[in-house]
Amino acid sequence: MGVVILLVMAAGVALMLTRRLPTAFALVLLAVVIAFVAEAPLTGKNSVLDTVLQEGAPTLAATMIAIILGSWLGKLLDETGIAGTLVRKIVEFGGDRPTVVALGVLAVSALVGTVTGSAPAAMLAGIIGIPAMIAVGVPKVTAAGTVLMGIAVGIPFELPVWQFFSTALNLPIPTVRGFMVKLFPFALVAALAFVLVETRRRGTEHAWSLKSVDAKPRSRREDLGDAPWYALLAPAVPLVLALGFELAIIPSLLAGVLYALVTTTRPGAMNKRLLRTLYGGFEVAAPPIALFVAIGILLAAVKLPGAVDALEPLVKAVSPHNTVLFVVVFTLLVPLCLYRGPLNVFGLGAGIAGVLIATGIYPAAAVLGMATSYNQVFGVADPTSTQTVWSAQYAGVTPQQVMVRTLPYVWAVALGGLCVTAATYL
Repeated sequence: MGVVILLVMAAGVALMLTRRLPTAFALVLLAVVIAFVAEAPLTGKNSVLDTVLQEGAPTLAATMIAIILGSWLGKLLDETGIAGTLVRKIVEFGGDRPTVVALGVLAVSALVGTVTGSAPAAMLAGIIGIPAMIAVGVPKVTAAGTVLMGIAVGIPFELPVWQFFSTALNLPIPTVRGFMVKLFPFALVAALAFVLVETRRRGTEHAWSLKSVDAKPRSRREDLGDAPWYALLAPAVPLVLALGFELAIIPSLLAGVLYALVTTTRPGAMNKRLLRTLYGGFEVAAPPIALFVAIGILLAAVKLPGAVDALEPLVKAVSPHNTVLFVVVFTLLVPLCLYRGPLNVFGLGAGIAGVLIATGIYPAAAVLGMATSYNQVFGVADPTSTQTVWSAQYAGVTPQQVMVRTLPYVWAVALGGLCVTAATYL
């Protein structure tokens, strides 16, 4: 039975890779088939309908709420001009120095990445940042990669990601936060290395920017939409509350929303802006919410007693327990999180993580370390991830070109995370 389940998982990967089915649909189908293969009854305890579909769908509800709030804050950063102002200030400071401009955009991307991930974060930092970098001579691939590497620096402090790993792996927030803090230095060093090495190694490539950064302004605030200086702290508010004061994730995000609103909006316009950006946030959040519903269903399926009993001997046979071997094997497997592969935590990788925990192969904290390390790679180099596709296309290059250029750097981040995991939890 275990072999059959593995074959079913392989078929699921094939469906996602060939795009025969959207990832969310493929994961739900995969979960239902695994449940039937595990001989789960149709209804009742540990069943297909009641356990897998009914109980599995809302498993990650807290994560979905965090995603909505993060998307809401992201829409506010966009509409109020906070994100654009941050990027413009950096561009003005950097002048015609490509490396300085790129480092500035990297910093803004990291800050935005703590609020919201995926394509919205890339757009907030990249709509102005990518043309500005290209205009001062940063190569197009490097410009796209800079935004992505910056977002990756922010990922360890992205509060919805904390909530996701906490719920999916059944770990307390402090445990997730503790490992993310340890992962952050690796992401930061890799991002700085990418900018410093790639801007100098590739030299400058002067080209027309994709968009004009400013165009005959009548007044700076009116045409460029600069937000007040104190409003620029909005992206940091949730992070300070959650990391510095250890406030819960949802209240921290709500505080960021309110701060961004109050510091940029007249009292009479607050109601309309709140509703408009909230509805816009729902549009942004819809795809990841659908994915998290599917992931919850898949997690419920792989945790069924029949699935655990079938998979336990197979997984134990191939899982390394020696710390050095653990690092070597899982570092070599890094490419399997690309192209929606089996180790992509926002796909089948979530199911594999659930199996590793349910079967007792590794402690949940070790699975957290492995999954978050892989997530650093997926978030930057996967040519199918929305932020990579958007950044590459906006810069005028292909996602594959960005993958080739960024993969060595994020692979090193994954190696660092796996080393910390092995030293800390195994």
